[in-house]
Amino acid sequence: MKTSLKFLAALLLVSNFSFGQDISKKIDSIIKDNYKKNPDVGISVGFIKNNEEYYTAYGNLNAGSQTEINKNSIFEIASITKILTSNLIAQAVIDHKIKTDDYIDNFLPKEYVLHENLKNKIKISDLASHQSGLPDIDFGKLIELNPQQPVNSVTEKTLATIINNCRELTDYGKYRYSTIGYTLLGQILEKVYNKSYDEIIREKIIDPLQMTNTLTKDFNVKNRTIGHNPNGGIQEFFKWNITASAGLVKSNASDMVTYLKAVLNKETAIGKAAIITEKLFYKDENRELGLGVNIITDDKNTIYLKSGDSMGQSSIIFYNRSKNWGIIILLNQRNSKMRQNLLDKIYDTILK
Repeated sequence: MKTSLKFLAALLLVSNFSFGQDISKKIDSIIKDNYKKNPDVGISVGFIKNNEEYYTAYGNLNAGSQTEINKNSIFEIASITKILTSNLIAQAVIDHKIKTDDYIDNFLPKEYVLHENLKNKIKISDLASHQSGLPDIDFGKLIELNPQQPVNSVTEKTLATIINNCRELTDYGKYRYSTIGYTLLGQILEKVYNKSYDEIIREKIIDPLQMTNTLTKDFNVKNRTIGHNPNGGIQEFFKWNITASAGLVKSNASDMVTYLKAVLNKETAIGKAAIITEKLFYKDENRELGLGVNIITDDKNTIYLKSGDSMGQSSIIFYNRSKNWGIIILLNQRNSKMRQNLLDKIYDTILK
């Protein structure tokens, strides 16, 4: 009997491995076809199924280089940073530093003075699920002033002015995508841990998972891709500043698959925190949100995903906990339509 059980276990392992390889070949075919049609857009993709990792990539690091993009090539993950921040928020919940339904009042830097109408109103979970009602940073204006580094001029004083001048939350409880919300979450983490956001993300995610190619302040590395705006012009990577927790982490397919592996493992600190972020915190007729993740459900699947767009790159991460798979797609051009088309084709034809 023991021999039979061992044989069945081995057979199941081989079957799962073959299944994963079959999926990876199909994903590679889709990515390859997309690159043939769009040879100016480099792409790197990582896929994990039952702890088995698969990668594919096309294109060069930049137009003047013969170095091909691979799983270690560095991209801006942009707003995918928000799921790292929300995971840190959930870890702070596990560490008994905060609760998701705590009001933000006592966790903000002293420079922020909430108007009476805002006191004991906004919860930490409201910030993380984009329903705080707070006014946001005017990116359109910032882009006009500095199209290469629009967030460079954003300081704590900038944020304090926005928050302190807010008198009413006109759309509190309704979805409105918020960069300032995730910037505040980063500052809340700094206060409860008495460390910088950079130190916190390193101690709780980057270092434990040995994500050596996930970069914060210093990203001047040889394997960095070159970003391109929608018209194909070269776009600089955003420099690290106070808005880091909302979208300034740089990484690659290999490290993000490592992160996905931890997320899908319920026994890891990151996996336990991820489960908290997957709880439903917002729902309307158009969307469901956890903390930092969009939730999409159908009759057979529940998918958690987050996309990201910098000025020069696009990305998306999504996973299915019950089926134990996840995928990361990184593009070296800001092209949200291409990113979404790839996601839809991979999911509808392969993973669904």
